[in-house]
Amino acid sequence: MENILVIVHTEPNGSLAKPALEAVAVAKTLGSFSVGLIGADTQKAANQIAGCGAAKFLAVTGAEFSQPRYATDAAAAEAIAKAAAATIVIVPHTSRWGRVAAGVAARLGGRADTHVTGVTATGITRWYYRQRMEAQMTRTQRPWVIALDPGCVAPWTGAAGTAATTPVAVTATSRTQVTGIKAPEASQQTIRPDAKLLFVAGAGWTKKQADGATHVPEAAEIILGFLNASKASLGSSKSLVDLSGEGQAVLPFMSHLNQIGQTGSTPRHPKGLSTCCHGEEPHTVGWRFINERRAISLDPNCGWARGKADVLYVADAFAVMRKVNALLAGK
Repeated sequence: MENILVIVHTEPNGSLAKPALEAVAVAKTLGSFSVGLIGADTQKAANQIAGCGAAKFLAVTGAEFSQPRYATDAAAAEAIAKAAAATIVIVPHTSRWGRVAAGVAARLGGRADTHVTGVTATGITRWYYRQRMEAQMTRTQRPWVIALDPGCVAPWTGAAGTAATTPVAVTATSRTQVTGIKAPEASQQTIRPDAKLLFVAGAGWTKKQADGATHVPEAAEIILGFLNASKASLGSSKSLVDLSGEGQAVLPFMSHLNQIGQTGSTPRHPKGLSTCCHGEEPHTVGWRFINERRAISLDPNCGWARGKADVLYVADAFAVMRKVNALLAGK
């Protein structure tokens, strides 16, 4: 019988974020499980999931575990896994756990699988070849560390309570010292993984329009106005982010981090709106996990019109988005 363990870290306010709750939800479907908590103060997080049905809560607590550092995170996860005698360890594949999952597995003498999209009693599922092939896998090696991609399952929801935690002693030192965090203002942030809508801009925004001239500054104003009003996440086609290398005018806030598709990311948002994109396979592969897909294009024969979009608006994206922004401003 497997000893299943979920290891999560707390947020700065002491609570658990959505990816952590998703990992708990997966573990709950597998049977009896334990939860390992890492953070400066873990009691609030334990109380948050007190009703999840975990057999026990193990906690590594201390100021040195509040920041994401490989040395301290790996040591804490190793200690918790050994204390629980875990054979299967599930962690959310956040940036923090993504860099320590394999190292923890090596310390435990086990194996690790990352970017997992589903876990069952018989194995795991994940995607390969730029999300074109889904694989089902099993392993006999134990412990098995499984990093679950965020957004693949519904997070656990339940009533909070009072949970009894068992402290796990860890002596961890690190030469890395976190002195602060530098982040852009909320209005400058364009990548929002938890947004309900993904807005994707294609190279058509920077091309010549009906009057024979380009309108890149106006395009930037329209797109940013929509993002700020709707709080949508911004995506880009590869052709758009590559324009800077071709000496063409570009949208100043766009980078390769926004790229989705065959050589980019595959985000998971409930809805998606594509504008000025061709809609061919290299791009739409990034839309595989978008539930409702809409597109705006002047070409009724573009890739989006051939079964790629649920709804296609044959119209000028500039005119449509100006009207959308006016309606949002009115609200």
